[in-house]
Amino acid sequence: MRRRQLLALCASGAGAVLLSRCSRGQTQSSPQSQVNLPKLHTSTNGLLKLDLEASVRQINLGNRTVDLLAYNGQIPGPRLEAQPGDTVRIQFQNNLPDPTNLHYHGLHIPPTGNADNVFLSVGSGEQVTYEFSIPQTHSGGLAYYHPHLHGYVADQILGGLGGIFIVRGPLDEIPEIQAAEESFLFLKDFVVEQDQPMMGRMAGREGDLVTVNGQVNPSFSIPAGGLARLRLVNASNARFYRLALEKHPFYLISTDGHPLSVPVEMSELLLSPGERAEVLVRGEQEPGEYRLLDLPYSRGQMGMMGQNRRRPGMMGRGHRGPGMMHPNNQDSPQTLAILSYSGQAEPQSLPPKLLPVDALAAPTTERKFALNHGMVPGQGMVFLINGKSFDPQRIDTEVALDTIEDWEIANTGVMDHPFHLHTNPFQVIARNGKPEPYRTWKDTVLIPTGETVRIRIPFKDYPGKTVYHCHILDHEELGMMGTIEMKG
Repeated sequence: MRRRQLLALCASGAGAVLLSRCSRGQTQSSPQSQVNLPKLHTSTNGLLKLDLEASVRQINLGNRTVDLLAYNGQIPGPRLEAQPGDTVRIQFQNNLPDPTNLHYHGLHIPPTGNADNVFLSVGSGEQVTYEFSIPQTHSGGLAYYHPHLHGYVADQILGGLGGIFIVRGPLDEIPEIQAAEESFLFLKDFVVEQDQPMMGRMAGREGDLVTVNGQVNPSFSIPAGGLARLRLVNASNARFYRLALEKHPFYLISTDGHPLSVPVEMSELLLSPGERAEVLVRGEQEPGEYRLLDLPYSRGQMGMMGQNRRRPGMMGRGHRGPGMMHPNNQDSPQTLAILSYSGQAEPQSLPPKLLPVDALAAPTTERKFALNHGMVPGQGMVFLINGKSFDPQRIDTEVALDTIEDWEIANTGVMDHPFHLHTNPFQVIARNGKPEPYRTWKDTVLIPTGETVRIRIPFKDYPGKTVYHCHILDHEELGMMGTIEMKG
């Protein structure tokens, strides 16, 4: 594997990225000001236009200065908002010491040219114009832009690159949602140690500094009696967030940028890397402050011989041991942010319905995929899809446009893998043969170890070549990715 360690940036004169200027364990502190929002860029007269620069910058995290990678000097990058039918034109300047590119995770746009082309490489010091149109039929919702150049993507995302992309749509116009107090929560962790060993990459690196919108333990508000709309992005390299809000249930209204048909009540919400979700929270408790918690969760671990050592129920973090690949060692809830009651609103009810989610027709083709790991001569331990490590010169799957396929994805390994498909969203049909409790659209689905998930995909609109992969980005870099070609 080509290890692109960010600390090597000293040679470029940029300084040591992720240099430990701050100490470990800075995830607990007194609440700061309201959740910080990055600069907002919206479309005007059908055009969203901006200059976007990727560079090494000094960023304040938890009242400490760290050299990170940033878009326009911000963590997270600028928030972009557009409407269906708009043209997006981004003048992108790469001032990183390595090549990079942009992926528009969650947008249904062409995977070719200067649109959502993950095979496009923008060299250090180079500039390119990304331009594409958002379809008139595009779902309104929450997307996420980040780098996606193979060989560099994990380090660049871990280093700080990423931002929110919003498409406004009919969900925003539902009266109860329109009246709710909207907050964006960009969940991202950062490594503040000087090195991450190979074992850390095998597990999927998690940072020891956890932030919401680049802040440590910020606060957001809800009017007493009213509704809060929390729009959540897991922008981390490998960390899972098992979210709960003290004394408040969540009402799920959207997954991966696609509305549900009705709100679904849940006591907690699990977001694997790359997943997005939107929830409503009712301001029906005694006014005060309530913690948004990240609860313990084990995403699996592997011993020297590959044996599974997960704890039953997946509720606790796996213990460490000699030779173990340990994703993390969090054993207790961690405070991410504070919900604070403010003011008074007329009592607001939940919307009784959202937007229809139509069932898909029966598939014309069925395929099987197995996620695992293994030893490959000359490469060492790699992650595999159907026994193969990623080869950019190989087409792994060919599909025809205007068809519907079922993919049955089995995780036969010992670590959980979030599976992401570019360009075309899908519906999750079943887990281990049991139907999903509600219908929704996704672009990233968690495949826990030992489980099999069936997804149904309508391939629409765009011919070309793109990828599917594990969104634990170290696993993607270590081989768990395939190339798909869509033919008209």
